Amino acid sequence: MEARTAALTAMGAYCLLMLAIGAWAATRTRDQEDFFLGGRRLGPTLAALSQGATQSSAWTLVGVSGAAYAWGLSAVWIWLSVVAGYAVNWGWVAPRLRRLSRQQGSLTLVQLLAGSENNAPALWLRRSASLVIVCSFLFYAAAQFQAAGSAFAVTLDLDLRACILAGALLIIAYTLVGGFWAATVSDGVQACLMLVVAIALPIAGLLAVGGPVAMLGLLDSAGSQQADWLGGRAGVAAVAFVVGTLGIGLAAPGQPHVVNHFMAARDEQAIRRGGVIALVWIAAILAGMLVVGWCARVLTVPDPESVIYLGAAAWLPPVVGGIVAVAVMSAIMSTADSQIVTATSSLTVDLKGASAPAAGAPRLFATRLALVGFGLAAVAVALFAPASIYSRVLFAWNALGAAFGPLVLLAVAGRPCRPVAALAGLWTGFLLTVILYLAPNAEGDVLERVLPFVVALGVSLLTDRRERAHRA
Repeated sequence: MEARTAALTAMGAYCLLMLAIGAWAATRTRDQEDFFLGGRRLGPTLAALSQGATQSSAWTLVGVSGAAYAWGLSAVWIWLSVVAGYAVNWGWVAPRLRRLSRQQGSLTLVQLLAGSENNAPALWLRRSASLVIVCSFLFYAAAQFQAAGSAFAVTLDLDLRACILAGALLIIAYTLVGGFWAATVSDGVQACLMLVVAIALPIAGLLAVGGPVAMLGLLDSAGSQQADWLGGRAGVAAVAFVVGTLGIGLAAPGQPHVVNHFMAARDEQAIRRGGVIALVWIAAILAGMLVVGWCARVLTVPDPESVIYLGAAAWLPPVVGGIVAVAVMSAIMSTADSQIVTATSSLTVDLKGASAPAAGAPRLFATRLALVGFGLAAVAVALFAPASIYSRVLFAWNALGAAFGPLVLLAVAGRPCRPVAALAGLWTGFLLTVILYLAPNAEGDVLERVLPFVVALGVSLLTDRRERAHRA
């Protein structure tokens, strides 16, 4: 009873804080540039923490700890993959993307990739990209709402569906009034909460098992190759597992809700300093979640996707356990709010085929109406088509990465594709990801995570070369 009261109090206070941030952000939101990019005024700390929290969804806390529980030490490859993705994004993509965005006056990633052309291929590229973003984020946001409901339900012992609805409505409410500013400032708060938990919970778990050496010994005795860095795999299977897991980071440059934080950065210094902060933050978060999963495994916590909740209840005082539940909610909200804003920009700006933000830009009322509609559609998916949080998030992540990642990398490398080539690469990456997602899993999901990206990159380059040769 004490734990439930503490968790309820912590969550109530947190929800009020998020609504207050939304109300404050509304006073800074005057036009579309404010609503979608915060007026391009993000400093280094806020840019780093908000981008990190946005990229680190429920998958980072719930999914990674669950993967560590199931895989053992071989889950360390997830750490390497995600940290490498952050390094590429902040060190190479971010400064170049920010400059391109400023030069073009682009509000969205789609506008940046499509350029200033207004011919039929460019129009279809904008509409196709918008469709891919909305479809992917529908399932991505649904996974966040599902995880939010689970956090409420497990911690407070309430009905799951009612909790999904309550969590989703809170996210929609504060994002609705404050747009990007509300999402970004709340993400900064959420990133700090997540870091506190990623430090406190693994320490508590290690104390419970008797320290790191005892944990490794117990993993070894647990069987199922828990103490093996490759999970008992060898030869081709080991290579496929490593490449497939590292492929998670390959998709990082293609996430519209993540890279728009680079477009919103105030200046080059914000990018440089923000990159250092973001790398330290994500390295600590992931390391903490791996340790939590390993400790839970040797202490026989029963459910992989409830590791973080049940571990907090077993290893921490009730009040601190309530903070852990709030931190999970933070991870969920920090991703879902940015996804909702990005999907709304696709529906209200990109879908109209505008090459510049002022062309046919809708009023903020219509933008907010679209935001509510998308949010409710994601709630319906979470309620009536539930699925594994880990697999659903990775599917959407891979689909967006394969569709947009090659185009982003080519654009920032000074080799932007013409609309026809970009359109071919976009649909190749997205559809191939969908096909391989529905097919039986390969070792490490190497086909789903790597092949669509590589093929889409090749198709984009070859089609662009043919287009340029034809026009020469």
